[in-house]
Amino acid sequence: MPNSSAATIPHLIASGFHALSDPLRISVLELLRHRELCVCDLCETLGVSQSKLSFHLKTLKEAGLVNSRQEGRWIYYSLNLPQFTVLEQYLSNFHHNCLISSVRSCCD
Repeated sequence: MPNSSAATIPHLIASGFHALSDPLRISVLELLRHRELCVCDLCETLGVSQSKLSFHLKTLKEAGLVNSRQEGRWIYYSLNLPQFTVLEQYLSNFHHNCLISSVRSCCD
């Protein structure tokens, strides 16, 4: 996971949710939920070209949601679970720590 200092947390959260905003990227994550896969397997299963998938994998990787490793001429992708934990904790803070209060005028 990238450095998660206080200054980078908003960036990590924003890039994570941006990466989750595309149906193809969600499909990639669903496949990686079960096991590590190489690009060729992802392309075949999803029925997309390598160039199209590469763009989406780059977005997922920049958001820290996936890890990659090269073995020979193939690149294998897997989930980066700590980054999912960052997003999960961010959302859970709204549920656990935010009290909904009635709307008041700023001058009350």
